[in-house]
Amino acid sequence: MAKAAPNLVIVESPAKAKTIEKYLGPEYKVKASMGHLRDLPKSVMGVDIENGFEPDYQPVKGKEDSIEELRRDAKKNSRVYLATDPDREGEAISWHLKELLGLPDDQVYRVTFNEITKNVVTDSINHPRAIDESLVDAQQARRILDRIVGYKHSPFLWRKIKKGLSAGRVQSVATRMVVDREQEIRDFVPEEYWLLDAVLSRQEKSGSFTARYYGSGGKKRELKNEADTDKVIEAVKDSPFTIKSVKRQDRKRQPSPPFITSTLQQEASRRLSMTPRRTMSVAQQLYEGVDIEGEGSVGLITYMRTDSLRISAEALAAAKSFIISRYGSEYYPDKTRTFKTKAGAQDAHEAIRPSNVHLTPEDVKKSLTNEQYRLYRLIWSRFISSQMAAAVYDSVTIDVESAGHIFRANNATVKFPGFTAVYEESTDEEKEPEGEVLPDLTEGENVKLKKINKEQKYTQPPAHYTEATLIKAMEECGIGRPSTYAPTISTILSREYVVKEGKNLRPTPLGETVTMLMEDRFSDIVDLKFTARMEEQLDEIEHGRREWKSVLSEFYGPFNTSLENAEKALDGERIKVPDEVSDEVCDICGRQMVVKTGRFGRFLACPGYPQCSFTKPLVIEMPGRCPRCGSRILKRTSKNGYTYYACEKLKECGFMTWDVPVKDNCPDCGQTMFKKAGRGYNKPFCINPECASFLPEDKRGYKKKTPKTEDGEADKTAEKPKKKTAAGKTAAKKTTAKKTGAKA
Repeated sequence: MAKAAPNLVIVESPAKAKTIEKYLGPEYKVKASMGHLRDLPKSVMGVDIENGFEPDYQPVKGKEDSIEELRRDAKKNSRVYLATDPDREGEAISWHLKELLGLPDDQVYRVTFNEITKNVVTDSINHPRAIDESLVDAQQARRILDRIVGYKHSPFLWRKIKKGLSAGRVQSVATRMVVDREQEIRDFVPEEYWLLDAVLSRQEKSGSFTARYYGSGGKKRELKNEADTDKVIEAVKDSPFTIKSVKRQDRKRQPSPPFITSTLQQEASRRLSMTPRRTMSVAQQLYEGVDIEGEGSVGLITYMRTDSLRISAEALAAAKSFIISRYGSEYYPDKTRTFKTKAGAQDAHEAIRPSNVHLTPEDVKKSLTNEQYRLYRLIWSRFISSQMAAAVYDSVTIDVESAGHIFRANNATVKFPGFTAVYEESTDEEKEPEGEVLPDLTEGENVKLKKINKEQKYTQPPAHYTEATLIKAMEECGIGRPSTYAPTISTILSREYVVKEGKNLRPTPLGETVTMLMEDRFSDIVDLKFTARMEEQLDEIEHGRREWKSVLSEFYGPFNTSLENAEKALDGERIKVPDEVSDEVCDICGRQMVVKTGRFGRFLACPGYPQCSFTKPLVIEMPGRCPRCGSRILKRTSKNGYTYYACEKLKECGFMTWDVPVKDNCPDCGQTMFKKAGRGYNKPFCINPECASFLPEDKRGYKKKTPKTEDGEADKTAEKPKKKTAAGKTAAKKTTAKKTGAKA
């Protein structure tokens, strides 16, 4: 009969249990709690406010068998190691396990794993500690605070607006941020400005270039109207252009630091189109362990809920060795890179990095799902690049003077790629490419004006928040913590306070109505500074500098007073949420259609119901007009889930494209211009074959795919296929979409 293992290790997930058991061997039995086993009850408040905010914790329904099994295992083992996640919530789960299983202090050992590797796991087991009561208290305070706000405030919203609504310390502030941004966009008044480009050529040698108007009198100046622009044109059109200065210098660009939770969610959203919740779910899988061929279950990354940029000395040494061996010593900086963690960060864990840099994404690709591979590659590349040498650019700035006015041309070419050989951070803004390659000009050289182009522009309103930029804004304002960003955004979307249009977040009339009521009656709850201060107080509890019940008491008094005052002020009143009116007209009765929500999401409905019950799918109107009939262009989704753009009268007109319409019209023919779908800056082009500026499909930047012969080899004699679509399909898909029909 096999001897029972003398030590029990309790973790949260089965995947983690499998990995850790492999490292610890037969002396340890590893079991999974499957998350929380004890919590506040769902149906009632569960907090005795009158008696010092005493919580009434109950076993989670449906977990009875797991609790009983862990109790039996705990009785059989002399030592119980509680190895839940290394954060506040994980500490609280360990404390709940201790209380729920009735474990004495001398039997309980708390261990945490910042990464699940053999060395870290065995070292942590050999150096256990007691449960950190301050961490537990901080989590209790957060849980009870959120319970009070939710259970006291949500019923108020039900009575005054409609049932099913919720409020929360962080979700209400996040909603307000989206509402405030929408109001900024509505209130924005565009200002006119003009661009002026001089196309210049050398007089005796070949080479032409474009310089943009910079200013006069040594100062930068913006051209505010056409009259000012024409004055400059009149002054320079018959005047000589002389190279005033040529400045050439090496410009260094430093790598971004390794990921923390917020930056990982932002970059995964931008680069991989993964939601914050999905990002954290996949990152959890990589942390807990994945079956790697030839290795078994391996934890590939460090803990993914962190706001620290600290990196262990061992990881820095491993990165140095890897970079020098693979890329060469010139790709490693003179001094090991360290990054300063921002003030106020908890700094409990390292930054997010690969557990073993020598396990490259290509090495493990065949053992991972596509999502796991893409996210691991992102984390691995970001970490390796963060330890590499700076990229060096040969930067040239040329100032050309004519009639006292300065025109400037810039260009930067890569001199040494440095970290960019591995990774470059993406941005939320479209970046225009670096300037054109400039001829080798000298100071005092005269150049000839070939032509001068003026272009009217208008300042743009602030961009709508995306999930990535909202997380960034929340982090900058101190709203929430690494573990709360993803669930907060999921909540405001599921409550339909906010909707996604493409990647943009936009408040609904419901979200605006709730926010207006909150600002009017509960200004503290939706005040950014108040919420940030509350997070700081929770941090104070974690560090043992505040008592958790006193923090709750200070919050509850003013909150309860506001609630009572709001009830009195709005006694018997019910606030109506205005309909979200669309630009669509009912096909039957001609009324302006409104947006409604059903089992399958948002749709358009006639406001004349029940007299008129006409409905149709919700579509998004794009800028520009149909090049065939002049009707609106709508963003639609094919049956296969691919985005395309079509005339609103698709059946009659037949126009559809995978290219994205833009707000600019062609300067030659006046038709709507389009750009290639996909990430980054894509230059708009004209699709009118009769226009002088027409850009054929084969020059629009899509990759070509070479057909294969029957034996699988590339057919070099075959004709190249039509352009590749944004979704990665060939132009043959266009025909399919037309024939099968597409849903809106």
